[in-house]
Amino acid sequence: MSGTITTLTDATFDEVVGGSDKPMLVDFWAEWCGPCKLIAPILEELAVEHADAFSVGKLDVDQNVQTATKFSVMSIPTLLVFKGGQVVGRLVGARPKGALLQEITSILAAA
Repeated sequence: MSGTITTLTDATFDEVVGGSDKPMLVDFWAEWCGPCKLIAPILEELAVEHADAFSVGKLDVDQNVQTATKFSVMSIPTLLVFKGGQVVGRLVGARPKGALLQEITSILAAA
């Protein structure tokens, strides 16, 4: 992962996401998840291209069960959109870059 994506843990999640001055897209993923690996490069691109609009974080569900459970993450990849520390959108499953960006944009516009 590059410096554009923040690695989150159970210990840092509330502070980083709650303290973010802009909306944050959090990818709940696991090393063994094929679809998670498919969207990883897309998330890297979005983190760079849309850094002014939102930030991107990743949370490994195998190593951070407490946070994954807190947000009822049952399937991965699950992408949660946070604004002001609150969940304003949930996307489950891999998507092409254009579709993903369109959904994120519409969630943020409605929030």
